[in-house]
Amino acid sequence: MSALLEARDVVTAYGKIEALKGVSLEVQQGSITCLLGPNGAGKTTLMMTTAGILRPKSGSIRFSGQEIAGSPPHAIVARGIALVPENRLVFPNMTVTDNLHAGAYQRNDKAEIATDLERMFTRFPRLKERALQMAGTLSGGEQQMLAVARALMSRPKLLLMDEPSLGLAPLIVEEIFRIITELHKDGTSIFLVEQNAHMALKVAQHFYLMEQGKITFSGNPGSLAEDEVIKRAYLGSTKT
Repeated sequence: MSALLEARDVVTAYGKIEALKGVSLEVQQGSITCLLGPNGAGKTTLMMTTAGILRPKSGSIRFSGQEIAGSPPHAIVARGIALVPENRLVFPNMTVTDNLHAGAYQRNDKAEIATDLERMFTRFPRLKERALQMAGTLSGGEQQMLAVARALMSRPKLLLMDEPSLGLAPLIVEEIFRIITELHKDGTSIFLVEQNAHMALKVAQHFYLMEQGKITFSGNPGSLAEDEVIKRAYLGSTKT
């Protein structure tokens, strides 16, 4: 496998406060790569920086060999990266169908968009049942499925997923991770931020630990004792 996404020495700051302090990592082509770490570690900041929502203060982010650091979000989507944001952030006053069309806003291939819309309804039957329903009236799990499907409408090469199981019931979490596994089998590369370390380590081929804005460990599941991973993912640790 080759590196699809490469971050090198990325620093992102909110004013004078550095949330990312020289982050370097890679996401391999065709992989599920998971970023674990306690709340406030900087995981969402890295996702937003990669997606172009935040501009890095310094460092490099390369996608398919091309520099994207500091590019606007629409340019990054056009390159083949789509973000499923934390807390889903669907458009609540738009229908499910209109949300999905919004995911394809940079495309003009109407016939292919229609085909992809039907593909999403096949993959997510509950969305088809609620096609004309306002997204804000969906359950949390349905909104998460809509957020994933909306991102897929851009036909991404890399899917960024920020806390997809957050706030969802255990059965829905199982379903979300089943969908993640299916997307990976279909060839989508996935960069996953997840608090549910137990589930994440079941699906990821590689993982990173982030603590206080820095990558503190990189490895394959099993390369660090799982109880140590879990402890550090939730609580942070000075242990190396």
